[in-house]
Amino acid sequence: MKILAIDDQQLILLSLEKRLIELGYDVKTADSGNIGIEIFKDFKPDLVIVDINMPGMSGLDVVKHIRIEQKSTTPIMVMSGNTDEKIIVNGFDLGIDDYMKKPVSLNEVAARVKRIIGKPAINTEKSNSDGQMLQEYCVGVVIPCYNEQDRLSGKEFKDFVHNNLGYHLCFVNDGSTDKTLEVLEELRKGNETKISIFNCEKNGGKAEAVRQGVLHIAKDPQLDYIGYLDADLSTDFRDFDDLVRTIEKSDFKIVSGSRMSRMGANITKESARALISKTINLIIRSILKMPFNDTQCGAKIMDKEIAELVFDKKFITRWLFDVEIFMRMRKHYGREKVLQIICEQPLKRWIHADGSKLSMKDSVKIVGQLAKIAVHYN
Repeated sequence: MKILAIDDQQLILLSLEKRLIELGYDVKTADSGNIGIEIFKDFKPDLVIVDINMPGMSGLDVVKHIRIEQKSTTPIMVMSGNTDEKIIVNGFDLGIDDYMKKPVSLNEVAARVKRIIGKPAINTEKSNSDGQMLQEYCVGVVIPCYNEQDRLSGKEFKDFVHNNLGYHLCFVNDGSTDKTLEVLEELRKGNETKISIFNCEKNGGKAEAVRQGVLHIAKDPQLDYIGYLDADLSTDFRDFDDLVRTIEKSDFKIVSGSRMSRMGANITKESARALISKTINLIIRSILKMPFNDTQCGAKIMDKEIAELVFDKKFITRWLFDVEIFMRMRKHYGREKVLQIICEQPLKRWIHADGSKLSMKDSVKIVGQLAKIAVHYN
């Protein structure tokens, strides 16, 4: 039994292809509607799985071509994040056989495929796909690393990319002098399509490491959003995924995590560090002239276009690039607009991890760097 899968996002397409091949189907893929139609003519599949929102030729255009121009009754399944009722109804009017809304589990996709065209004669399934979800959007996450060999949790990163199909993790080795690069290379084995490494020969500081990582993954056309996260996972993936869901369902351009203490949240900091953080945050708010409570949280997600805008030029500080991002946004859009397109979302969990690269002495230097930011951007 032959299946043609058409989707412009390779992270989704490769995962779907792998699962269907494991089940014993003969699978071909296309990353555009035009290519998909060409393959359809010669491949003559028993089922077509197509995404709706593709640049150029949309999924519905593909359906029209198959049903009207080709006059084919080949079963068609749509798999899309588009929940517009008119689009869905239009699809069924054109003759689709099923509509799956992303995010959707690979197990559900497999069950629907079997219902429509049956099970393949030979089932070669070997892997366990329980919990694996095809995401609605593709998200790139930059994770800066400097001498993190003892703090990198390989299992957590591997489990996350295994279960969340649509995420790509880009680890930036910021000139580490320990075995961080070796740890990252081991982490990437078997996950080459979902994990990449950007290696900086010299240590340039967190700001430059994140900037280089963002500019690197921004070249990937399939990514809808780009964010960054600390390597120690002080903000865990559950909270980061909540930030992604917020930006997906809103008009915000940036969603920034906030480590505000509140009922029901597990937020822990060293007492001395907490006091310094409050003082620094007061200074930052006076410089920004905007009511953000925690610009320095190391978990943020943003539109790809915004990422390219705010990371285009080098930052003037090594640690306070988060403040510079907000200053650059304010300068580009104006204060009132920025307040509408940046969302500060409280985290449910945040744990201070031992081994922070920012010492108490560095914290004192931050005041001078903030003054430098105030002069530069104003």
